[in-house]
Amino acid sequence: MRRLLLTLNETTANEAQQDGSFDEVFLWTRDRNTTFTVGMDPYLSGLGVVNPRNVDLVRIALSVLAADRSVLREGGGSNWNSRDFDLTVEVGDPAAWASHAEHLARMVGFLSGDQWTFNFTQAPEAEEIGLPILEPRHNRTVLLSGGADSAAGALLSAVELGTNHSQALVSHFSSTAISPVQQGIVGAIQSLVPGIAPVHHQFHLNRGRKRLDGSLFANETSTRSRSLLFLALGLAVAERAGSTLWIPENGFASLNPPLGPDRRGSLSTHTTHPRFLRELSALMKSVGGHGLIENPFESVTKGEMFRRVANAVGTDAASQYLSNTNSCSHTDGRYSGAPNGSSCGVCFGCLVRRAAFSASEIPDATTYLADNPGSKFGGFIQQKSIVEPLRDFVDRGIRARDVMAMSLPQDYAAQDALALLQRGVEELRGLFQ
Repeated sequence: MRRLLLTLNETTANEAQQDGSFDEVFLWTRDRNTTFTVGMDPYLSGLGVVNPRNVDLVRIALSVLAADRSVLREGGGSNWNSRDFDLTVEVGDPAAWASHAEHLARMVGFLSGDQWTFNFTQAPEAEEIGLPILEPRHNRTVLLSGGADSAAGALLSAVELGTNHSQALVSHFSSTAISPVQQGIVGAIQSLVPGIAPVHHQFHLNRGRKRLDGSLFANETSTRSRSLLFLALGLAVAERAGSTLWIPENGFASLNPPLGPDRRGSLSTHTTHPRFLRELSALMKSVGGHGLIENPFESVTKGEMFRRVANAVGTDAASQYLSNTNSCSHTDGRYSGAPNGSSCGVCFGCLVRRAAFSASEIPDATTYLADNPGSKFGGFIQQKSIVEPLRDFVDRGIRARDVMAMSLPQDYAAQDALALLQRGVEELRGLFQ
C-alpha cells in the first residue's frame, strides 16, 4: 500500500516529508512552491464563489490523478492493473466526505482498476475570499476535450439551443498540442451556429515533474483517472453556470467492451461508463454539491453521432469540422518526430473514428500517420497498433453473455446495451471489408 497526501499548506507538506509518514506528498498552492502546474488555485477563485463541495471534488480528483501518475504499475496484460492507494486529502468538510469514503473508493476503483482508501482532513481557509464573480447563467455546460465526440456534442448542443441562448464549454488538456484543437472547435461552432453565445473555459492543471525536494516523480502513463479531474472541473463550471453538465460520448465507447481477456481493468477505460457517471452524480448530490450530469449520446454509436452532425450542418461542413478534431489515444508521437497533434490511425480511438466516418458516409480528411507506412514513423505505428486485436474482436462479435458480465446500472437494460454494441461492431466491421 502506498500512502499519499494532498495538502494546501506548505508547513504540513514539509512536516510530512520530514517524518516520512507518506510515500508521496503533493502540495497545491497559489504560488510557485507547488507540485502542480500553476494556473489555478485550490479554491477555484478564478471561477468566483464555487460550491465548496465541488471545490473539494476538484482537489480529490487532482490528488487521485497525481497518485495514479506517481506509482508505477507492475506486470503486464491482465495482471498489471492492481495497485493499493491510501490517499489523504485536505477538504472543506472532512465529515461530509468521510461518510461517503467507501462510495468514493468503489467509484474511483471502477475507473482506474485499483484499490483505494480515502482519508480527509481539514483544509485551511482561503486567505482571501474570492470576488463574487457574476457568471452568466448558461443553458448548458458541455465538456470539450478536442475529440470528435465532444466536438459533435458541443455543435449539436448549440444547434439545439439556437439563437439567443448560451453554453459554457469546458476543456482540460495535458498535452499543449491539444489546446489549439479545442480553440479551433470553439471558433468553428461560432461560424456554423452564429446565434449561439459560447464561453470557453480552458484548464491546464496537472502534476508537475518534480517533487518539493527537486527529485523527479515516477511517471506512470496509464492514467485512467484523468477523466475524473475533467468531470470535476466541468461540474464546478456547471455549478456556477446553473446548468446540467453534458458529457458527449458515443454509447459504444462508453460501455467500452474489452477487446480481449488481456484488455480489462486499466486497459479499458470507464471514463464515461453509465455506471460511473450515475455514481458520480449520486455522490455529489449526497455530499451537497452540484452533480447534474447527462450523456445524451449514451444510446448511439459514433457513426450515428456523425450522421446527426451531417444532418445539422451538411456533409461538407461536417467533414471539415469533424476532421479537424483529434481522437488519437497517443499524444507522445512528437517524441518520435511526429508533428504536434498527429493522429496515429491505428489506436482504438483512431480506428473507431475511421469506422464512424465510413459508416456515416462523411469524407474523412484527417491525416493519419499510418497512411504512410514507409515513413520514419513506421516503428511508432507498429508499436501503437491494435488493428489485429480489433479484427479478432470484430470476428468474435458481441454476445449476450458479454453484456451480462458488464457492470450496467439498474436503469440500463441489457438488451439495449447488446443492440448498441452490436451496431458498434458492425461499424467497425467496415474497416476490414
